[in-house]
Amino acid sequence: MNEQRRDRLDQPIERGRVRLPRFDPEAFGRWSESIARYMGTAKFIVYMTIVIGAWFAWNTLAPRDMRFDPYTFTFLTLILSLQASYAAPLILLAQNRQADRDRLTMEEDRRRAAMQKADTEYLAREIASLRIAVGEVATRDFVRSELARLADELDEAAHRRQKLERKEWEEERT
Repeated sequence: MNEQRRDRLDQPIERGRVRLPRFDPEAFGRWSESIARYMGTAKFIVYMTIVIGAWFAWNTLAPRDMRFDPYTFTFLTLILSLQASYAAPLILLAQNRQADRDRLTMEEDRRRAAMQKADTEYLAREIASLRIAVGEVATRDFVRSELARLADELDEAAHRRQKLERKEWEEERT
């Protein structure tokens, strides 16, 4: 709404209101994550150790007029405090963003698990219905046993017919 009023010449500009610069929260979040990732590496710890070691060495071994931070290392303490005061919120912001991503991932995993469960239950019902249907259908072994039984019956009937025909033939001859 303020952008519309600023462009319009028929309305006065609001006085006394402080206008803060605008920034993209997503870009700031990505930047904070990159800093937090870098601060969590061994490379950062090694570089920080080298810088602090060089600071100590310079301010204890250099001639007195060239030392910029006397023995109590007040300036080094200030720098490290400043670094910690900025690092902590950046790390917290990165952790919050990671927690948001983890929450979305968990919700997506739950959704997929529910879909897979529904699919599995559907397939189980289908398999059960197929088993019931297959129970009513003749299986290969059943058909083989029935054919073997019928073949045996036919063989017995043929054998009886042969006996009957032989008996009739013998009666005709006698």
